[in-house]
Amino acid sequence: MAKMAFQHQAGTAMECLSIPITLHKEQDYDQEGREILKCGFKIGGGIDQDYKKSPQGYTDYGIYVTEVHEGSPAARAGLRIHDKILQCNGYDFTMVTHKKAVSYIRKNPILNMLVARKGVTST
Repeated sequence: MAKMAFQHQAGTAMECLSIPITLHKEQDYDQEGREILKCGFKIGGGIDQDYKKSPQGYTDYGIYVTEVHEGSPAARAGLRIHDKILQCNGYDFTMVTHKKAVSYIRKNPILNMLVARKGVTST
């Protein structure tokens, strides 16, 4: 798989399209039988992570989608691998720790996200 090199400097304009995505989580159960809400994607990055060590080759501290499960709410909502989450339910994701991003995503049953997708500059 080819590495994506995101050459973006914080605070500078980024040529991309901000894509609004609304994700409705799915009710499911974990291994202990507890009710959980599944969204079907994983993230990487954050201001507390060293992006130079990211296997995806990202070049900033943003929160990126690293995995989207087939047939999941995330896939149905149109989320894609390497999307950069700029905002989630009005909360700024551009300068957030990994842990804070994960907890924020977990606590809401509906995620209204704004994502940047490299290479997409118009609809």
